Amino acid sequence: MITNTFPQVITANRVELEYKQPASIELCNLCKKYGTKSAVDNINLEVFGGEVFGFLGPNGAGKTTTIKMIVGLLQPTSGTVKVAGYDMQNQPLKAKISSGYVPDTPNLYSKLSARELLQFVGDLYSMEPRQINRRIEELLRLFSLDDVGDNLIDTYSHGMQQKVSLAAALMHDPKVLVLDEPTVGLDPKSARLIKDVLRQFANRGSAVFVTTHILEIAERMCDRIAIINEGKLVAVGTLDELRSVKQGETSLEDIFLSLTGGAEEAEIAEVLR
Repeated sequence: MITNTFPQVITANRVELEYKQPASIELCNLCKKYGTKSAVDNINLEVFGGEVFGFLGPNGAGKTTTIKMIVGLLQPTSGTVKVAGYDMQNQPLKAKISSGYVPDTPNLYSKLSARELLQFVGDLYSMEPRQINRRIEELLRLFSLDDVGDNLIDTYSHGMQQKVSLAAALMHDPKVLVLDEPTVGLDPKSARLIKDVLRQFANRGSAVFVTTHILEIAERMCDRIAIINEGKLVAVGTLDELRSVKQGETSLEDIFLSLTGGAEEAEIAEVLR
């Protein structure tokens, strides 16, 4: 029987050592309570420019609550969030200008075209008109939306809307990109495109913070991984670091299940098969 015991893994980050820069996302003693229930319980975490950081956990673990505090949609009960060095509570505009956010469900202005939406986003961030026009064309071409860029968003499929949402988040070239389940409902080609875009974005020195339930994606794409369970951070590290501590388990799925209490159910399912 696999038991759910695992020391928190926090190690020197390779990106910090390589780039000698402060954290792009810094969570310090972050808590969010609803009455007596702690949705997020005293999280301390740093994410650095140049890395794709995976934030994993079962349903109800506190992932989306954490993300909403990072992007300023929720106020913490206690603790602090810094984005690109700016305190989200004390310097919210500077923190939000430095970041882009893609929610799990696209929430777009359906009666605008993709081109009009990106123009609107560019204006919101006070981008120069020439820069806006150039960026719109680059992003529409990147996501294969140039042929439908003038069609209304409510005529788009879910996958196309997901691409528009990511394009809008990338419009102002943020230092930090936060994504909640970005590949849900996408066909393999679109999912691969988004994974490649995120990798390239990180390679340019920006930070990518992403949640996903598809562990194969996290295993292949993420430089470091954090696992949250019942509001508490239970592990942080590279996949090799997690393997070295959880000896005998080589896949991220096995490590994840052993940390989040799903290992017993997985063993039962295996026996029944």
